Amino acid sequence: MTSRGVVLGLDLGTSGLKAVVVGEGWTVRAARRRAYPTARPRSGWAEQDPAGWWRAVVRATSSLSPALRGQVTAIGLTGMIPTLVTLDKTFQPIGPAITWEDGRAQAEGEQLRARLGSQDLYRRTGQWLDGRYLLPQFRWLTSNLPERARLTRWVAGAKDLVFYWLTGQLATDPSTATGFGVYDIGTGAWDSDLCREMGSGSGPRGRRRWDLPEVVQSSHLAPLIESAAQELGLRPGIPVAVGGADSVVGALAAGAKQPGAVAHLAGSSTVIMGISATPDWDPHHRWIVTPLAGQPGWGLETDLLSTGSALTWLANMMGLKQPGLQQVLRLAWTSPLGASGVVCLAHFGFGEQADLWDPDLMGLFANLSLGSERSDLARALLEGIMVSTRRCVNLVSSDAGGSPAPIYCGGWGSEDARFRQRLADATQRRVFAPRPSTDQNTARASRSSGPANLASAIGAAVIAGMSTGWPVPDKGVGRRWVNRPDPRSSSAWENLARRNHAWRVAAQTLRAG
Repeated sequence: MTSRGVVLGLDLGTSGLKAVVVGEGWTVRAARRRAYPTARPRSGWAEQDPAGWWRAVVRATSSLSPALRGQVTAIGLTGMIPTLVTLDKTFQPIGPAITWEDGRAQAEGEQLRARLGSQDLYRRTGQWLDGRYLLPQFRWLTSNLPERARLTRWVAGAKDLVFYWLTGQLATDPSTATGFGVYDIGTGAWDSDLCREMGSGSGPRGRRRWDLPEVVQSSHLAPLIESAAQELGLRPGIPVAVGGADSVVGALAAGAKQPGAVAHLAGSSTVIMGISATPDWDPHHRWIVTPLAGQPGWGLETDLLSTGSALTWLANMMGLKQPGLQQVLRLAWTSPLGASGVVCLAHFGFGEQADLWDPDLMGLFANLSLGSERSDLARALLEGIMVSTRRCVNLVSSDAGGSPAPIYCGGWGSEDARFRQRLADATQRRVFAPRPSTDQNTARASRSSGPANLASAIGAAVIAGMSTGWPVPDKGVGRRWVNRPDPRSSSAWENLARRNHAWRVAAQTLRAG
């Protein structure tokens, strides 16, 4: 494989751009991270400047050594979804991007479900359409920022714009297309009736004032254009794979391939995805259905909206040094199981998706006393996240023959041995996680990247390699740790789950009253 050079994976994440270089034997040769800010001009809003994305791409790629840049033979992409980008007729962004953390269009989402039929929408799109999808977001723009909507010629996702900047082609893949809320997973095409619901024209596709990217497979390749190559320090013509949504490419890198397996991908949010051979819908819409990327099948996906971001928030509130997330983890393990009685409902992301799908859920610390310490709050937040994770894993897994299906872990959770063991204990399942390479360059790169979730960036690189002839990594990328559950801990986690459930019911009752 040495003669193949290396492949570059780019992940346009919620808080920053992650770039990884993958080489012989699917080993990570280098990793870089460049942050960009999220503006929150009003409660529940979350916006980003697309220009900051490109600056991060350039800075991360240019910071790689010239020797590595000279070996790049393919580039793969992934990114956060759903994130609304509006482009004019020259493909220039109009206004800030509205990210998946934004909840301003919740009313539009509820109206669409009521008018079009929530279950019918779920069957057609695989999604439970709330205000975070591009369809209700663009409807909100049409009503509240009509001039921006009028100038819009293209409606796209974040990764779609990066692919355009690199190749001059505007295209998306099936997994990213699900975030629009107008993609029919049965036909594999945009649904013309739902497209008209976006509120910009009512005629057939050719007569609308705006249009959508072409939907292509994740392995679709286009050459790197000369202007982008010059800025990145790469040679023109390198094939760029359109890639997929961060959740499904992260599952690919983690090794979650067999039906029934579960991927656990921890970043700003946490994806818990069951692998299925068929697009299975849940009658209670507790998961969404996402086409996989780089492998056949479907992801039964639940998303905890606030995990890494909540831990970072708590670190900032406590004045902990950077990297704050890792500091919170270390602090949490000094508190006992049960957090000395402190309870946390870990719903700090303006509502929750996962299996609850309640846009009004908020975060809560409860049962505090004058004896409560910082470590108890950190432990309670982690246990709140773990209880939600436990519930979602049990929901989306398929335990063949009565044997609990394994969890394949990626992101910041995979880097902490005690977190992996608590995950194994809470779910009573084996947990597999990538073990960092012993290569000194890789170790140095991992430290420089901070506590980032590199699984999706690695998955993007894997798709780029596979699309250009590299062999398929059957068991994910790299060697793996294995954590096995302690059966003696099962009853303790049952009690914690019941306690958190009781507090959530009480909080919902108070809110309703």
